[in-house]
Amino acid sequence: MRVILAVTGASGVAYGLELARSLKGQELHTIVTKSAKDIAKEELEDKEKAIQELSTFSTLHDENNFNSPLASGSFLFDAMVICPCSMKTISAIANGYSSNLVSRAADVAIKEGRKLILVPRETPLSPIHLENMLKLSRLGVVILPASPGFYGNPKKITDLVDFIVGRVLDQLSIRNSKYKRWKHA
Repeated sequence: MRVILAVTGASGVAYGLELARSLKGQELHTIVTKSAKDIAKEELEDKEKAIQELSTFSTLHDENNFNSPLASGSFLFDAMVICPCSMKTISAIANGYSSNLVSRAADVAIKEGRKLILVPRETPLSPIHLENMLKLSRLGVVILPASPGFYGNPKKITDLVDFIVGRVLDQLSIRNSKYKRWKHA
């Protein structure tokens, strides 16, 4: 499977990094925005190590490189995931404003009818946020908020991250055991 993963400037960089690790073995193309790198300084113990790790199993693309193959509809890919996805990025995609490689690749996914999954990490949501997400959902974009379930009795933050990553993998039809699935008695 060929997957594009974009990590944007919303809190929750750990979701994107764990998703990338979980996609090892797939053909992975990654875009990490400057804002995501800035936030990673606050949220991760070693941002440089995390980004370097990505480069060992993923092809990294610069967010400002419109000459990247990801900017073209002729670049065949199975799915794109933006995790975490900032409201700025959602707004750009919803309104066709391809200001960087992330929003351009998402635009390509929509126009070519390819799977696009957005993992917004924002709370509370304004009516503008909700309208943008509704517009995208009506186009077939999967909106998968970073809202982990607690029925698996999470013990650590990584349990919460794994829940969301597992749900994204489910949307990609990749079998996984990242989280405890609901079992009703």
